[in-house]
Amino acid sequence: MLARMWFDGWQDAHAGILPEALARHRTLASFLERILDGLERVRVAEVDGAPAGLSFVKGDELYQFYLAASARGTGVAQSLMQDTLTRLRASGVATAWLACAIGNDRAAHFYTKAGWRRVGEMTSRLETPEGVFPLNVWRYEIDL
Repeated sequence: MLARMWFDGWQDAHAGILPEALARHRTLASFLERILDGLERVRVAEVDGAPAGLSFVKGDELYQFYLAASARGTGVAQSLMQDTLTRLRASGVATAWLACAIGNDRAAHFYTKAGWRRVGEMTSRLETPEGVFPLNVWRYEIDL
């Protein structure tokens, strides 16, 4: 269920803005593999026992942040973000960062509203079965 929510969220946010050469590697199986590999760093928000959002932290990076479409506008995202920032702060992170796909305006608006600031662009090196896929993204940071 969690991989499905993440997959659906990724498709909703990125299918129209990212290159097909990357999108074809972002399968449900790939999300399941990635979530199992990092499960100890994932926090899940639930509504009525079903996954409503996830936050995946790697060191000082908010690596993934997704919300089920059904949870939009409910306050789940804000609560999950506050929990994420608290976890980062408690682990000793002074400045956290995240990468946001260029053109993902919904996410960009949410991050800005949550206190993150866009500091520029960077190239993310995304792992795929065919090797590393370089992708220019917006970089956001927040002081904790």
